[in-house]
Amino acid sequence: MTHKYHIQTNSDIYALAQLQRWFQQFKPLLPNQAWMQCNLVLVEVFTNVVCYAHEGLPEETPVDIEFILHETECFVELKIWDHGQPFDLEAEIERASLEAQKNLEFNGNVEDIPTGGRGLFIAKTVADDISYEAMPDGRNCFVMTKSFSKT
Repeated sequence: MTHKYHIQTNSDIYALAQLQRWFQQFKPLLPNQAWMQCNLVLVEVFTNVVCYAHEGLPEETPVDIEFILHETECFVELKIWDHGQPFDLEAEIERASLEAQKNLEFNGNVEDIPTGGRGLFIAKTVADDISYEAMPDGRNCFVMTKSFSKT
């Protein structure tokens, strides 16, 4: 059985509180670790949309989010649509990974790892799969899939 949930927020970092309240409803539906990982990706990608993709756009620019629970197959999809300029997801993750590695090799201080791209690197690490593509309607869609075990 598949369940789809949707929310639309403004492109405003303060909408994150509303988004977090909305996402709480999924906590009883998933194992705790899977829920926490999905929540982390949601926060990171939403923040990237607001801070980077929608930089210079009006606060009223919508961010659409869909959470799809595939109960029978034991996986979820998280989709986040933005109105920014499309980018190469793999290249951005690689850039962030190289920057992080250089900084760690240089001074070994985790606090000095640059923030740009870190959210995508986190998403790639905790998700089974991520993708990002330009859509025919002019938006871009980030998609994360995450499997979980029935408890």
